[in-house]
Amino acid sequence: MVGLIGKKLGHTRIYDTEGNAVPVTVVLAGPNRVVQCKTVEKDGYSAVQLGFDDQKEIRINKPMAGHFRKHNAAPVKRLREFRDFSLKVKQGDVLSVDMFAQGDYVDCIGMTKGRGFEGVVKRHGFHGAPATHGSKGWKRRSGALGCRLFPGTIDKGKRMPGHMGCVRRTVQNLKIVGILPEDNVLLVSGSMPGAEGDYVIIRESKKNPKTTVQK
Repeated sequence: MVGLIGKKLGHTRIYDTEGNAVPVTVVLAGPNRVVQCKTVEKDGYSAVQLGFDDQKEIRINKPMAGHFRKHNAAPVKRLREFRDFSLKVKQGDVLSVDMFAQGDYVDCIGMTKGRGFEGVVKRHGFHGAPATHGSKGWKRRSGALGCRLFPGTIDKGKRMPGHMGCVRRTVQNLKIVGILPEDNVLLVSGSMPGAEGDYVIIRESKKNPKTTVQK
């Protein structure tokens, strides 16, 4: 399993060899620095901690400053761990988009856009009540909740109005259709969670892993 921390830059479209327009998401995916390498013997599990997007030292808190000093690493805005990293790396190494190739499939993980408080029609896709035949003021409401049945309470997990968005989501099996190694940019087919400027995780697809073995 390999992966990188990236940042969404925007959306565009490119043309393939057959002249078809392909919508893509532009992701700045590097450089990522190896801040820490965890081992089973010392930490109980195997993982690689990557850092992305340099940060001023004055803007980090004391615990994080101590962590960076301990591992002789420059401060960064984002730290993420990747378990069972398939590449042989050591502390201080710099990783780029070269670990991926055009045609690879990846899983993209990010936080969805915040929508605030939303009703059941937008949040859950409810049909809503009829607009005629005596229906007054119930067009976008959920209707009966069943609270008068046994045991007389609302069931846990009932789909109701509430806060929408700002949750972690994973989109699987997105294809890399272009790589700009000089700019550390990936062109990923389709869309992924988050707004422009949000951080995302690009990892090797679990359902369609890389067929080539890294040397």
